[in-house]
Amino acid sequence: MKRKVLSVFLTAAMAVGMLAGCGSSASTASGSQSASTEAVTASSTETASVTSETSATAATGDTDPQMKKKIKILSIWAEDNDNGVLINQICNDYKKVNPNFDYEYEYVASDDLKQKIATLAASNDLPDVFVYESGKPIVDLINADQIVDISDVLKKYNCADYIEPSAESLLTTLSQTDDLYDLPLGLNIEGFWYNKALFQKAGVEVPSTWDEFDSALKKLKDAGIQPLACGGADKWGATRLINAYTVRTLGPDAMKKAADGDAKYTDAGYVAAAQKLQDWANAGYFGQGVTTVDMNTAGTMLMTGKAAMFYNGSWFTSNLNDTSANAAGADGIGFFNIPVQDESISGADSYSMNCGNILCLGKAKYDDATGWFVKYFVEHMGDTAMTVQGSVKGYTYTADTSKATGYTQLVLQEMAKAKSSFTWYEATMGSEVSTVAQENVQSLLNGDMSAQDYMKSIQDASDSQAE
Repeated sequence: MKRKVLSVFLTAAMAVGMLAGCGSSASTASGSQSASTEAVTASSTETASVTSETSATAATGDTDPQMKKKIKILSIWAEDNDNGVLINQICNDYKKVNPNFDYEYEYVASDDLKQKIATLAASNDLPDVFVYESGKPIVDLINADQIVDISDVLKKYNCADYIEPSAESLLTTLSQTDDLYDLPLGLNIEGFWYNKALFQKAGVEVPSTWDEFDSALKKLKDAGIQPLACGGADKWGATRLINAYTVRTLGPDAMKKAADGDAKYTDAGYVAAAQKLQDWANAGYFGQGVTTVDMNTAGTMLMTGKAAMFYNGSWFTSNLNDTSANAAGADGIGFFNIPVQDESISGADSYSMNCGNILCLGKAKYDDATGWFVKYFVEHMGDTAMTVQGSVKGYTYTADTSKATGYTQLVLQEMAKAKSSFTWYEATMGSEVSTVAQENVQSLLNGDMSAQDYMKSIQDASDSQAE
């Protein structure tokens, strides 16, 4: 029986407007979460190849007619990195099932992806399969009828049950469509990672409310410990914190309301969230030079005991499982969900979630041969990801997780608690608005811009975009 990572259906009311992201890299991901490890990754001792025998026994449904086809795949991961490993693994395994299948794999830098896709779309030459960002970026492609309705493919090839309901709900909510137009490449949660030894040293308990969180920050600072690490140089780590407070105080649809014009980014609650971030900076909770610290360095500060807490996603376990990097050891780092303000507004069982960068199918090149490959892909991605990387990608899996690392187990346990979800700050913002939100957050952290002016800059960009 296929194991479900999450058994809940997340409705649009739960989490409107998820950002495309691929699960941010612990190193240099942008706010759009371009490229990198999206989910839990097991230690190298657990890494293993998925054999053709395993792949064959996992397949279900009608017999593959072994149609001849060479597909082109455009990706932001090298063949030996992250999701590139998994995509190539599945392609090579499928070649054993269908000797008439072949593929061409093209790598493009994540920063160049949007321009590359725009150029190809303009000439109606999108690849058979390509990595992209979910939500707003794919809406134009949907409206132009340039990508395949994947719900139809999953139904035709009898493999819809292999997509996690939670992942499907996140993606359809992002694109605001009834049908699925993209395949997930990750299923992630976000929250606070904390150094257990530093908490113990300062006598701090894991906080569950914002009042407790603020109290913990002060107690850590008074004990001579830097309370928070934040990669202000990468910007998105800071906007994540603003979003965390916004959602918990205004509700999961707060950012969508502002994006839709039903509220303003300059309304008191939105300004209060930005003010909270600046207050923490002014109190010295981020240490010195927060805007010069990138997310990779911030994560290292947590693992080496130089900071007590660090906001990031479940993809951070790839760092935690690296014994050469994680000085805190196999059980030295813990995780807690974003603190709540009022359970009736946003409850403790609601998590910030995303499905990573996604895969789309170019409609002009789609045919039944591609459909059979997609069937194989969705039926095998869950087990391939869990077996090869110990990661969750938004697909069901049967692989045994009992020998996974403690950090992998921790994330799976947290994911099982999720009953609803919300996303990050830029999720519902257009590209111009998102850029302003990120570019100006450093000025907010440095005190060069007030919380009111910061939110006004976002509102101004939103107003300009609407004209």
